[in-house]
Parts: sequence; structure tokens; C-alpha cells
Amino acid sequence: MTGLKTKIGKKGAALLIVLFIVMVITISSLGFLSRSDVELACGQNMALRIQMDYLAESGLEHAKGLILNPQDISSEYWTGATGQQLVAGNDYYDVAVVRDPANRCNYIIDCNSYRLRNAEKIGRSNIRAELRLDPCIAYWTGLGTVISGQITINGDVYCNGNLTNNGIINGDTFASGTVTGANILGQKNESVTQSPVNWPDLVSGNFDPTYYIGSTSYSSVEIIDANHPAGNFNPSAGNPAGIRYCSGDIELTGGVNINGMLVVNGMLKISGANNVITAVKNFPALLVNGEMVIRDGGTLLVNGLAQIGQRIVIDPNVVNADIDFIGGLFISNGGIDGISSGSVSVDITSAPAMASIQVWPAVNKAKRWSPAAGAFFKSIQRQ
Repeated sequence: MTGLKTKIGKKGAALLIVLFIVMVITISSLGFLSRSDVELACGQNMALRIQMDYLAESGLEHAKGLILNPQDISSEYWTGATGQQLVAGNDYYDVAVVRDPANRCNYIIDCNSYRLRNAEKIGRSNIRAELRLDPCIAYWTGLGTVISGQITINGDVYCNGNLTNNGIINGDTFASGTVTGANILGQKNESVTQSPVNWPDLVSGNFDPTYYIGSTSYSSVEIIDANHPAGNFNPSAGNPAGIRYCSGDIELTGGVNINGMLVVNGMLKISGANNVITAVKNFPALLVNGEMVIRDGGTLLVNGLAQIGQRIVIDPNVVNADIDFIGGLFISNGGIDGISSGSVSVDITSAPAMASIQVWPAVNKAKRWSPAAGAFFKSIQRQ
């Protein structure tokens, strides 16, 4: 009996040992499985975060492309959109764009990317970036020029020759020759071989007596009088760009408010106050083939692109005058000459969203142009 009990005891102990080993293996296996599940979940979360980060960066590029090409949107500049997708699925991004009120070449972009699961946003990634349009030309001259002390330029400047600055330039300068003078906020770029932005090359004949938008022809309004009448002049169904055309010299004697484009195939004289020209979306504001002459008491505000064939001249008898260009001023032959009075003020501000154009010299043959040659992100912050 004693021997039998010993054998049974040994078998029982062996069974317990086997059960213990099985339990240890089971617990270890469960631990490994749990750890694997956690690592798998971590890997999935990491992959989701990377995907959302890349999607948010794509949203920044989306905004950059439309800011550089404002012709493709109906508003002045793209302010953003929600629920955007790169491909069909559950991944989305929202973009909000705000332009710097103090500098029309700077934009703040916020992009929020996320995945929708059961109407809940998961795996979110937020990015804020500051976009700078650069170069962003405010003033372009086809000849060497001297910028007077009464001229303030907010934006970049190009001069095809030697540039002498006695005014204020809040931006970079580019010149095929030398750049001299103080009060230049940005960099001086000398001996440049090519303009950072091409000449707009607008032709007056493309706007008179008809012009195109796509394949549709419209008629401009011809101004016969030597003095443009005062009043408000707006686009119409037959002239949606609001184009007003003069085949010779014309004078704005005051109180002229044009919502559209003024084309002068001659000399433009400014002698009265409260003259305003505001471009229609995607069209220029002012095209003058000859000189632009400023007389005493003359004021002019141009919102949009202004292309002047010859120089701008301040009459020697001027005591007071105030000229503002918001968009871009491009002068082919010369600069702004004759300013001698401290009561004469000329302000030129770069506004690429307003100055960018898309016109049709022929049926369905669009010409696109912008004063902004490129853009870069000054900063990118993940939030």
C-alpha cells in the first residue's frame, strides 16, 4: 500500500506541474497577444497620424495654388473651404485663409485634417502656416528711374536700368543696373538679367470695339468727349467688364467713379478730385498707351492693374495732388517724373489678388498674368 500511495503521489505532483506549466504558458501567451494588440493599435494610430499630417500639408498646397491663381475663384482671394478631399473615402480637410490686412502679399492659412468614423472626427492634425507671395511686384519700370521722396511703395520694385530711391520702398528691389538710396526695407538685387515678372503686355485693340470672355463677344463703351463725364459707371449685361474706351486724349476733371476698366489710346490727364477706377474681377483697371499727366488738385485711386505706355508726369504747377495705385503700376517707358512739392503724394501698394488678370485677346484664347512670381511658407506650425 505504501508503494502504491507513493506512485499516486508522484503522478499527482507531475499533473500539478504540467498544469502549472500550461497556466504559465497560457498567461504568457495572453500577455504577448495583449502586447501585440497594443503595439498594433499604436502602429495604426501612428499611421493614421502620419496620413492626417500629410493630408493637412496637402491642404496648405491647395491653398497656395489658389492664392497664386486668384483667377480661378469668384472672390478676390480664396478664403478657404470645408470638407475637402484628395480621394474618395473618409479622410477630409478644412482650410481657412486670412490675408494680412497690413500686407496684401502675406496670408495666414489654417488647415485641419481628420478622418470621419460614425460622424466622429478622429486622428486630427492641425497646421498653421504663413504664406508669402514673393517676388510680388508693386511697381515696374521699363527704364532707369529715380523714385521721388513723395513716393511710397508697399511691395517689390523692378527697374530695367539704374534705380535711385529717394522715397520709401517697403519691399525688395530688382534692377538690371544698380540700386542706390536708403529707406529700402527688403533686399537689393542688382544686375538681374531678367525681370521677376513679365510685362503685362495689354493691347488696347483687344478691348475696342469688342472684347471676349471665353467665346462670347461684348461691346465696350466709347467715350468721345475730351472730358470724361462725372458720375458712377457700372458694368452691364452687354459690357460685364465695364470697359470704357477713348481713342485719343481724355481728362478726368473730378467725380468720375468707374467700376470697370478705362482704356485710353492716347494721353490721360487727371485734374479734378474724387476720381476712382475699380477693376472687375480678372480684368485690368487702367490701360493708357500714352503719358499720364497729373494736374493741380488731381486725385486718382486705381484698384487693380494699371499699365501705362509712357511716363507719369506731375505738372510743374501742381500744388496738391494725391495718386494711389492699389494692385500694381507697370510703366513701359519711364517712371514718375516732375514731383517737386511736398503736397504731392503717390502711394503704390501691391495687391496681387486684385491685379491678377485673365483676358481673352481672341475667342477662347485666354491670357493669364499675375504680379506674383512665386510663393513660399515663412513658417509652418503644428498645433
